[in-house]
Amino acid sequence: MHFSIYICSIATEMTTYSTRQAAKKLGIADASLVRYIKAGKIPKPKSATSGGMTIHFWTEEDIEELRKLLPHIANGRKTRHKKKQSMKKSTRKPKS
Repeated sequence: MHFSIYICSIATEMTTYSTRQAAKKLGIADASLVRYIKAGKIPKPKSATSGGMTIHFWTEEDIEELRKLLPHIANGRKTRHKKKQSMKKSTRKPKS
C-alpha cells in the first residue's frame, strides 16, 4: 500500500514548465509557441483553464519532443534570401 502512495507522489512531483519557460528552453518566442499550438502544428501539452486563461504544463519530455518537431514546422515567413529568389522568378521573361 505504501508503495503505491510513493509512486503517486513521484508522479505529482514531476517538474513542469510554463509556456514562457518552455519557449526559453527551446530558444523561441513564447508567442510563437502559443501560435503553433493554436494552429495545430504541435501537440498540446497538459493544461488547465482558470478564469478564462489556459495554462499549459510542459514536461521535459514534451519539450524534447517539440525540439525534434521544430525544424519541420513551416512558420510562414520568408527569409531575405527566399524573398530575393521569389522576386527573381517572378520578373523573368518567358522564353520564346
